[in-house]
Amino acid sequence: MKSLLMKSVSGIRGIVGDGITPDLVIKIALAFARYTKSGNVVIGRDCRPTGEAIAACCKGALAMAGCHVIDLGIVPTPTVQIMVEKLHANGGLVISASHNPIEWNAFKFIGSSGSFLTKREMNRFFVLMEKHAAIVPWNRVGSITKIGDAAEQHIARILDVVNVDLIRSKRFTVALDSVNGAGSDITRTLLERLGCRVVPVFCTIDGTFPRPAEPLPENLGELVKAVKTHECDVGFAQDPDADRLAIVDEKGRPIGEEYTIVLVAHHLLSKERGTVVVNLSTTKAVEEVARTWDVPFIRTAVGEINVVEAMRKHNARIGGEGNGGVISPEIHLGRDSLAGIAYVLEMLAMSKESLSQIVSKLPQFFMIKGKVDIGKKFDRKSFESKILKEFKNERFNMIDGMRIDFVSHREFKGGWVHLRPSNTEPIFRIIAEGLSENQAKKIFAYIKNMI
Repeated sequence: MKSLLMKSVSGIRGIVGDGITPDLVIKIALAFARYTKSGNVVIGRDCRPTGEAIAACCKGALAMAGCHVIDLGIVPTPTVQIMVEKLHANGGLVISASHNPIEWNAFKFIGSSGSFLTKREMNRFFVLMEKHAAIVPWNRVGSITKIGDAAEQHIARILDVVNVDLIRSKRFTVALDSVNGAGSDITRTLLERLGCRVVPVFCTIDGTFPRPAEPLPENLGELVKAVKTHECDVGFAQDPDADRLAIVDEKGRPIGEEYTIVLVAHHLLSKERGTVVVNLSTTKAVEEVARTWDVPFIRTAVGEINVVEAMRKHNARIGGEGNGGVISPEIHLGRDSLAGIAYVLEMLAMSKESLSQIVSKLPQFFMIKGKVDIGKKFDRKSFESKILKEFKNERFNMIDGMRIDFVSHREFKGGWVHLRPSNTEPIFRIIAEGLSENQAKKIFAYIKNMI
């Protein structure tokens, strides 16, 4: 059976021992050494049991290719990005499969700016992977240095942009589910610095995932229980590399990952107005928040780097993705669950309302996600022509698949659908959102039947 190895603008990922092999690790490291011109490379990883061995192999190959490696150990992905920027490194490598199951691992590639490589840069890197990359002579081998204060640097940036004294004065009780991942220690430290009483749920870095890695509502049963039992003001959930944030309100109800960026955007715009940038698949509630504050709103192709590039171009105030990704330029241009946590606590500290009351006043939409098998004989162009003809009076965005905002349709008005063909499988991914759950279901079913 052919090994499953996925290569995209998000990096390279696969199952360890199958797609991810020692030969591949060395090939990746030598290509990245060439990409960074054998400069300074920051490396960090999540808590997966395969991470230590992969990191050791990777660091050795980088050094043998002349790089000076700065090893952060187990840290969140955003911490690596911040340290690349702070240390003026030539690049960074994160060894983490993010929300994938524990048998997976992956490589995320960071440029000298501290942001992930763009599609063009990744394509250049993939070309380098296929070329011979020689190691350097013995007297030019690079060094491997460990740095232990990366978490402090990350926390300091966050504390710099929120009202620490106000948050501390509220003495919030917070439940934290870090899925025993890279966010476990650093997030708990951040919360304690903000004067919170922390109720840890899964915060032990022991190489296990006690729940599925994605912080989806159906995976947060223990966090919900902790919020209710300890009468917490809020519950926070992360994924293994702590770039995604999900939230549970004080009643023990998950508000859904889509509403993480909605909450943070609403809060930051109340402090200072500015452009909002999200991807095509993110909830329309963010768009409505931007309209409420009368600020520019921009959508991009799916992928963190696409959002980041648009944020740079338009000097955005806030950006992110509906998967729980908050990107705050005043901290750094990358998804950061710790930033989201600090902003939500500041919002609660500034408000006289509970989290559930605040959420109830936000624009309400209902989303359904799924996929449809299309087979090898599927005529994509013919299908797209059919869609364009049937919904000719609606608003289309074609920068990444096909997004339709229904502005005149009798049944679907106010909702939208995003169709994205997979690059690796014969499927269409469908994301539909409506003003009600019933409308979202109708949109999803109608488009699925058309396919």
